[in-house]
Amino acid sequence: MNKLDAVQMRLMREIADLHDVPEGAYNLRANGESVGRNTTASIDIISKTDVSGIDIKIKDNTVKESVHIPVVLSESGLKETVYNDFYVGENCDVLIVAGCGIDNCGKQDSQHDGVHRFFIGKNSKVRYVEKHYGSGDGDGKRILNPVTEAYLEEGSTMEMEMVQIKGVDSTRRTTVAELRKDAKLIVRERLMTHGVQNAESIYKVTLAEDGSSADVVSRSVARDNSFQKLDLCVIGDAECSGHTECDSIIMDNGRILAVPSLEANSVDAQLVHEAAIGKIAGEQLIKLMTLGLTEQEAEEQIINGFLK
Repeated sequence: MNKLDAVQMRLMREIADLHDVPEGAYNLRANGESVGRNTTASIDIISKTDVSGIDIKIKDNTVKESVHIPVVLSESGLKETVYNDFYVGENCDVLIVAGCGIDNCGKQDSQHDGVHRFFIGKNSKVRYVEKHYGSGDGDGKRILNPVTEAYLEEGSTMEMEMVQIKGVDSTRRTTVAELRKDAKLIVRERLMTHGVQNAESIYKVTLAEDGSSADVVSRSVARDNSFQKLDLCVIGDAECSGHTECDSIIMDNGRILAVPSLEANSVDAQLVHEAAIGKIAGEQLIKLMTLGLTEQEAEEQIINGFLK
């Protein structure tokens, strides 16, 4: 990755844990341009011709392979929208690592909007990791608006790890999924806001056919004067099972709005939602402080454990 400078390399480590060129297929993007690409016998990456973005095509029966497509922005004022489509064949088992890091030291806003669509074939398993991170001491904002669409065919599984812990001033995170017979979706979202940051997470999951299931869990922390909104909807159109959970810690002058909804369109749909918003329990702080931690250190320990 000799085309990346020190700041861009640091961002790559934060969002994709990349210290060197990854194994397998990859497409690395920095400041609006591709800075590295590799394909394999089973995974092809093709540039789109009508819009900015790529098509990732994964052949049937591809197992124990990975695709890395991280994006970093270190130029103040840069704004882009990228469209990436994943076509996963049947009987696959793959890891896909995405995410975006923005370092803004200027006065202009920097923004990356990534639109990812997944078409997952029968009996395939996809683990998808998407991390967002912001840094830089400029007045310009760091803005990320990811859109994820997932279409799961019969017997397929998708596990999504969605993480945003630091530095993003404004984000609108939209996830839409549609599941066919016996398909399964598992989502684990971790989100922290601070300062005057705003974050909105929107989920719309449709369990379209018998045997489909979804388990969507969001954990978040709102600090300082930040604001979060979680809008989570699960729709059961068949004999299916859906579970959603919103668990949030509120601190300082933070604000959190949870808007859960369940829509059952079949007598055999089983849908459950759990929600909790509250402050850190005083007894937790006292217990850690008796072990020698300051109040601030104790808070950080609790938050780190909560967002693990």
